[in-house]
Amino acid sequence: MKTTDDTSRKHPLRFGYNTNGFAHHTLEDALHIISEIGYDGVALTLDVHHLNPFTATQSRVRTLGRLLRRLKLDVVVETGARYLLDPRHKHEPSFVSASGSRKRVAFAKAAVDIAALLGAPVVTVHSGVLSPGTRPKVAERRLASGLRSVCRHAGERGVVIGLEPEPGMYVETVADYYKVKKKVAHPSLMLTLDVGHLFCTERDNPVDIIAHLADDIANVHIEDIKDGRHFHLPPGEGDIDFAPVLNAFRTIDYSGLVAVELSRNSHNAPEAAREAIKYLRQKG
Repeated sequence: MKTTDDTSRKHPLRFGYNTNGFAHHTLEDALHIISEIGYDGVALTLDVHHLNPFTATQSRVRTLGRLLRRLKLDVVVETGARYLLDPRHKHEPSFVSASGSRKRVAFAKAAVDIAALLGAPVVTVHSGVLSPGTRPKVAERRLASGLRSVCRHAGERGVVIGLEPEPGMYVETVADYYKVKKKVAHPSLMLTLDVGHLFCTERDNPVDIIAHLADDIANVHIEDIKDGRHFHLPPGEGDIDFAPVLNAFRTIDYSGLVAVELSRNSHNAPEAAREAIKYLRQKG
């Protein structure tokens, strides 16, 4: 994203909400509520009840696309479903798994196909957790090979892959992202930046990190964090000073969605979504 000092030309921040925070709603009901509250878009987490990529037909996806357009919601696609691929092991298999990594690659490619049908510019992926006994060099090869395959598929369909550093995963820091980016060496690979994760894994000032990553950021997640613990909280309930962080995204002229991610607040989803955007707009 191009940096500019002309504040009159900066895009206003555009907020989205992740559907993983509406786990107890149908996808259609969630989208209607998210739109009614006033969000600009939605981060669509493909999941067992929310557009399962292995069972959804093209007709179903196109119908969803028409609904998104009617509700004036932009969309990015997320692949962070906990138990979609394995009902007993969270986020498994992953790109770095000793077995089953091909299933993760197939999932990511299916997500790309759905994104292309919906007109979503980005699909977010994660590396996965390093299995006990797996050597880092082996994991690196698995991850790079899988991402190259997914990126080729995405490039052919005009979709960007946003690799998200996640605390506890093989790729958990910005430095890890850069290392993988160099290894994969494909123009479709960019960064999904989770603001809360910066406060868990990085030592540098998040504002400075955002400025440094200006040309890499394809997608943004946001939530609050307390005491550096990786537990997503509604904005205002943790330690993050959101005003300078949000201003940092305006400063680099970031024009994508800033999507609130509160998967543990599905029990009070409409209220959590309403309070989150109210708080963030006050700060931003």
